[in-house]
Amino acid sequence: MSDPASPLPPGIALALLSAALFGASTPLAKLLLGATSPLMLAGLLYLGAGAGLLALRIGARYIPWLRPFSGQEAPLRRTDLGWLALAILTGGMAGPALLMLGLAHTDAASASLLLNLEGLATMVIAWGVFHENTDRRVLLGAFAILAGACVLSWSGSGITASRGALLIAGACLCWGIDNNATARLSGADPTQITLIKGLVAGTVNLALALATGASFPAPSLVCAATLTGFAGYGASLVLFILGLRALGAARAGAYFSLAPFVGACLAIPLLHEAPTLRLALAGGLMGLGLWLHLTERHDHDHTHDAMEHEHRHTHDAHHQHSHAPSEPTNEPHTHPHRHVALTHRHAHYPDLHHRHTH
Repeated sequence: MSDPASPLPPGIALALLSAALFGASTPLAKLLLGATSPLMLAGLLYLGAGAGLLALRIGARYIPWLRPFSGQEAPLRRTDLGWLALAILTGGMAGPALLMLGLAHTDAASASLLLNLEGLATMVIAWGVFHENTDRRVLLGAFAILAGACVLSWSGSGITASRGALLIAGACLCWGIDNNATARLSGADPTQITLIKGLVAGTVNLALALATGASFPAPSLVCAATLTGFAGYGASLVLFILGLRALGAARAGAYFSLAPFVGACLAIPLLHEAPTLRLALAGGLMGLGLWLHLTERHDHDHTHDAMEHEHRHTHDAHHQHSHAPSEPTNEPHTHPHRHVALTHRHAHYPDLHHRHTH
């Protein structure tokens, strides 16, 4: 595991890059929304994610530089199917549909910042349901993000709950559930998870759109939507799952809060939306929350219980095990392996090996 004291541990870098890709997709989706229905666009975005990753998976058999997509991670098992179904239902079907409907009633810059509520939903579920550890700094960061969302919704007489804002909040709740479900799968192949999620969710949303009277948009828009989906949903989700593996759901969700800043900044030149003082104040509060999360350090004596699981790994301090003759020896590699009980101290995050009680 990387030392969290380093300038930017890989798990954080992966989560932030994932956030940047997803954040950029919001104003791009807003541009495409006027020419097609919200459900049709949601379907095309997820089909683009699934089809793009499937193409990479096939190409990896023949093109050496695509080998990271060839399935060198632990495969999904039957015991993972329940969590995968929940992730597809909430994050692949309900979330994108609600976001597209919300974007139809909200300007893209405000919608992008409201998407910070996804990080809060992820953290609340991670802490309240799955009992991930937290501390004062992480809580203060969460409150700063929530304060930014409240500033964004302020109308002068109070906080308004417009139809668009409520729909986007619903999308964020769905993705919060999705992120925590996906965290239970994060030891498995992220490309396989995203590929299945994209193809299933995209097909269902597309079928619903056609069943409710929508028609296919022009080929140029289909191409733009699928490319946006591949980058903003496909590549982004693969990176986010790797971030979940290293950081846990609460912290990966917190770092993902960069996404709204990227979206809001791009919405101004792309959609000619005027920057406002309210937008700047909301962005400042949300930026403070992100900084508090980025500067967290968690270090204490902790005990690893004996456990057996499967994921891609190297022989670091947590993976000092022997191999059967049939198991791979080159690193990193994937095979079922057993951890013996271990007590030690170092800086860590609630990754696959540090989801202990406090």
